[in-house]
Amino acid sequence: LFCLFLLVFFSPSSVGGEQISSIGRGLCVLLGISLEDTQRELEHMVRKILNLRVFEDESGKHWSKSVMDKQYEVLCVSQFTLQCILKGNKPDYHMAMPTEQAECFYNNFLEQLRKAYKPELIKDGKFGAYMQVHIQNDGPVTIELESPAATVDPKQLTKLEKQQQRKEKTRTKVPSESSRERNAPRSKDDPSASSGAEGDVSSEREP
Repeated sequence: LFCLFLLVFFSPSSVGGEQISSIGRGLCVLLGISLEDTQRELEHMVRKILNLRVFEDESGKHWSKSVMDKQYEVLCVSQFTLQCILKGNKPDYHMAMPTEQAECFYNNFLEQLRKAYKPELIKDGKFGAYMQVHIQNDGPVTIELESPAATVDPKQLTKLEKQQQRKEKTRTKVPSESSRERNAPRSKDDPSASSGAEGDVSSEREP
């Protein structure tokens, strides 16, 4: 899981010109879901979002209070483009979880947030819709958060996958030294040539 979350004063989201959700002060969470994400990553992200100390306390000390400490709201927006990698100048989204699977995962994410906090303070947009999200950023402060299991750079992952594919093709095309020796025809004068003697595992024996 990968997300950006922003400290906001006010953040509404709308679809087709109709406002469908809004919050006052709190966090706007842009969430990207990867192919490899599981319940473990989901639970980690929920804990971090609700407990990170990103707000000031009553005395004005910064980075002292969490969104739960302040009883602020959270607006979540599913954003598969956060799982984008670039191939040349073209964005590629093959690392993002497919829509049907991602929707179920996203709804589970919202459910876990609401269980861990106050349901009425967790808002969301409309999954899969083309939304207009207006964010009045506080600061501005924008924090990038990535789950532990997703720490590998997608570009590096793609590079490693290609390297592995090349290795597999090489092994297929170029037989190993031992296989070349096994497949090479042996001379009748070669004392190591198979003659059906005891110990030759390829020889046929009578029962």
